[in-house]
Amino acid sequence: MAASRLVVLVSGSGTNLQALLDAIDAHPGGPEGFGAGVVAVGADREGIVGLERAEKAGIPTFVCSVKDYGSREEWDTALTEATDAHAPDLVVSAGFMKIVGKAFIDRFGGRFINTHPALLPAFPGAHGVRDALAYGAKVTGCTVHFVDSGVDTGPIIAQGVVEIRDEDDEAALHERIKEVERQLLVDVVGRLARHGYRIEGRKVTIQ
Repeated sequence: MAASRLVVLVSGSGTNLQALLDAIDAHPGGPEGFGAGVVAVGADREGIVGLERAEKAGIPTFVCSVKDYGSREEWDTALTEATDAHAPDLVVSAGFMKIVGKAFIDRFGGRFINTHPALLPAFPGAHGVRDALAYGAKVTGCTVHFVDSGVDTGPIIAQGVVEIRDEDDEAALHERIKEVERQLLVDVVGRLARHGYRIEGRKVTIQ
C-alpha cells in the first residue's frame, strides 16, 4: 500500500513539522512503514524556520501570503490550488496561523487536520492556554481535530491531557502542552494514514 501524501502548512518554527519528519525517518520502512510522507510544505510568509526545515529535508515548498492578494477569498483560492497541486491525501496544519476559507474547506474537508492547545470544546480560539489558566482549570491539554468552517469546532480525533500546576504561567504551560501535542499529532497522522478512518457526524473512528 502506497504511503499517504501529506501537505503540511506552517507559519513559524515548524516544530510539529519536524516531529512528523523525524517520526517518518525513524520508522522502519520510512514513509511506507509510517503510512505517510510529506510531499510539500506550504506557508503564509517567507523567511520562517518551518520552510528552512522543509528545504533541508529536500521537500518542495510554496508560500501564499495574504498581502499578495486583493482579497481574503483570492488568497484562499490560491492556497487551495497550491496545496491541491501536490495531490495530498491529508493536509496538516502544523502551527498555521491563518483561518482558511470556504474554497479550502470545500476541497479538503474531512482531510484537513489541526491541533489546538486546549481540550475542545473548552477554550477555543487564539488564546486557549491563557484562557484555561484564567478560568482556573485544573487540567487542560491539546486536541487534534478535523477542520470545518467554524473556529476549532471540527470533529475531534484525539486529545491529550496536561495537568495545570499552581506555579504555571502561560509560557510554561504552553511548552508542556506542545510536547504532548507533537507526540499526539505524529501518532494520529500515522494511524489515520495506516488504518484509514470514517467521520460520522462528530465522531471520528480510526479503522
